[in-house]
Amino acid sequence: MINGKLYLDTNGNPIHAHGGWMLDYGGYTYWYGEDRRDNHYVSCYRSSDMKNWEFRGHILSTTSPKAHTSGRFDLRLSWDKEPLPETNENLIVPGGEGKVNIERPKVLYNALTKKFVLWAHYENGQNYLDARACIASCDTPDGEFTYHGSFNPFGEMSRDCTVHTDANGDTYFISASRDNADLHIYRLTEDYMNVDRQVHTLFQGEFREAPALFYRRENGKYYLLSSWCTGWRPNQGTCATAHKMNGRWSLNYPFGDETTFRSQPAFVLPYEKENGETVFLYFADRWGGGDDELVQKHENPYFLSSYIVLPIRFDEY
Repeated sequence: MINGKLYLDTNGNPIHAHGGWMLDYGGYTYWYGEDRRDNHYVSCYRSSDMKNWEFRGHILSTTSPKAHTSGRFDLRLSWDKEPLPETNENLIVPGGEGKVNIERPKVLYNALTKKFVLWAHYENGQNYLDARACIASCDTPDGEFTYHGSFNPFGEMSRDCTVHTDANGDTYFISASRDNADLHIYRLTEDYMNVDRQVHTLFQGEFREAPALFYRRENGKYYLLSSWCTGWRPNQGTCATAHKMNGRWSLNYPFGDETTFRSQPAFVLPYEKENGETVFLYFADRWGGGDDELVQKHENPYFLSSYIVLPIRFDEY
């Protein structure tokens, strides 16, 4: 596995886990991410050693089963051939004929319901005007997920997103809102199938996206990485910290170099080494593939990414 390249699974095929997420369960790490090929939306891989990744299947696609929950959300996973009347050609999003867009999927395990719950960013496949969250669930981490629909949390826009679970079990959904001008933090319901309340609005008018949040026990701080909004082009990433999710957050300070090593955050993985030390691994997408020839040969290379993984070094400010 080489930084800046598309990683290969155990069958020798490129791993399609763009804008992804990892979940530890049952002795395996599961890697989820965007898969824009054919009728797929989200793919899943698993590994017992973080080196060899076995393809487990396409867990969400245009043909996935659908079911309403207590929230009566929009169940459409494809669109009709007629274009939407409000289509703005400057906002066209990648997708195949009839496909919507499911971006930045994150999967959580809910101990109460014993379900695996997926949260992601939903767009209608023709423009970025829906700006919704969407959810799906499954009894297993790598089975076919049932789609439960898309919605605007408390009527708010919701784009690039991430999730986080505290030690006390409180779980949060964080997403870009108000045309990316702000980031909103929502606490989820106990079953993770809806938002319970909005607990904070961050970075008023700063236009941050690609949030990645993690917590360090050593100093009791939350860290929220994000990027500025420059489309598919990399920019200077920033980091903000807080002692409470609903408390005062610091200013955004730069991390990495002026292009964040030509990458955009996907997630941060806390990883415990054999000596008990916890390291934090920055997983990021290099949209457009960078120097990866497999990505560059694709008809829309900017809608795919190669990957970089780097350990995070902490210089307190």
